[in-house]
Order: sequence, then structure tokens, then C-alpha cells
Amino acid sequence: MWHAARLATRLGHPKISVLEFGVAGGNGLVAIERHAAQIERLLPIRFEIFGFDRGEGLPEPRDYRDLPYHWRAGFFKMDVPRLRSRLTSARLVLGDIKETATEFFKQEPAPIGCMFHDMDFYSSTWDSFRLIEAPPERFLPRVFNYFDDIIGAETELYNDFTGQRLAINEFNSANPTKKFARCYHFARYRRRLWHEQIFVLHDFKHPHYNTFVSDENQQLPLASSASV
Repeated sequence: MWHAARLATRLGHPKISVLEFGVAGGNGLVAIERHAAQIERLLPIRFEIFGFDRGEGLPEPRDYRDLPYHWRAGFFKMDVPRLRSRLTSARLVLGDIKETATEFFKQEPAPIGCMFHDMDFYSSTWDSFRLIEAPPERFLPRVFNYFDDIIGAETELYNDFTGQRLAINEFNSANPTKKFARCYHFARYRRRLWHEQIFVLHDFKHPHYNTFVSDENQQLPLASSASV
């Protein structure tokens, strides 16, 4: 969210949207609100926050790609009234993601800068990607993404042929000018598990993909002989 906000301000956007796919009990959405408030105090930016969920827990897995050996229908059911009473600005988008993903832009949200993916299934994750088919002005040219279900442990055994990893790979194969790409700059820092879960959605055909957003002064003058 911080880096999406920085990019947005350098592109002149006063407001961006943050989306969470798979809200469950709502702790993540509450945390997003908290981080948004912190960032808004530091940068000239405002956030619109949306949480997508069925509200009824997971549906039945469609096939092996949804990992039915790990997930079961009804997991992560939401207490909708209780969560709404806790939220201060975030809006819930309840319903089947196949429908809500295509109808979402009727709300005229700010450009999307950050997305959190926690729908667990391959099928639900893939259906949520329908939202990315919207015109480029609906997004920042580079959108920061977190995928929750791509590491796991010995029970989940996530792999490139099921679950969220499969959805990411199929999206990249099907879209020549839009790609979910890993963040190689994390190699500069002490390794953290979540580093493996961050991707950036690059839209190479976005009208502002090539807009300069880096530091203006990047000169490296020749040092004096005394300091070399």
C-alpha cells in the first residue's frame, strides 16, 4: 500500500483503491484501514478500500485445482453485521466473484494500486482476474499484489499446477502485455517469507507505464583525485 501510494502521488493521483479478494472474518480489511490511515498522514493521498467475498464461506471446490484435500466448503464464513460495525471506510462487495468482478467498476472507484488475493481456490482467483480486463485508466501502470496461498506447508503442498500459482501462471500465459512479476529488489534485504508472496502487475501498454517517476537527480560526478 505504501509503494502504491508513492507511485500514485508521483503520477498525480489524489486517490487510489485497495482491493481485498477473500475477506473471511475481516481482520485483514480492518488492518488495511489502519495502514491506510497511517499512510494518509504521511503522503498527499486518499484510499478507497473494497473487500470482495461471498459472505457465506468457501463454495464447493470445483476440481483438483481448488485443492479439495485442504479446503472445504463453508470455511471462513463472515459475520457480516459485526464486520460492518467495525469498518470505518472500507466497503464490502458481497456475491459471486464472477459477477462482482465485472460489475465493480459501476461504483467508479479510484484507480487500483494494490490488491490482496486470499480466495484460496484456483477457480475463485482466476474468476477475480476478470476485473483486470477493465480499461487501463482503472489501474496504476504497476499494481502491487499480495497472494496469500502460494507457500503453505507440508499439508497444502502448493505447486504451479493448482491453486493461486496456477492462476498466476495461466494469466501470464494468456496476456502478452500484462504480467504478474516477482519483486527482485527484495534480494537487497534480509529475506522474509512474505517477500515470496508479493507480485507486481505490470501493464506494458498502460498510457502511463513509461511516465518518468524516479528521482530527478541521478548524476554521478567524477570524484576528485584526493577522494578516489
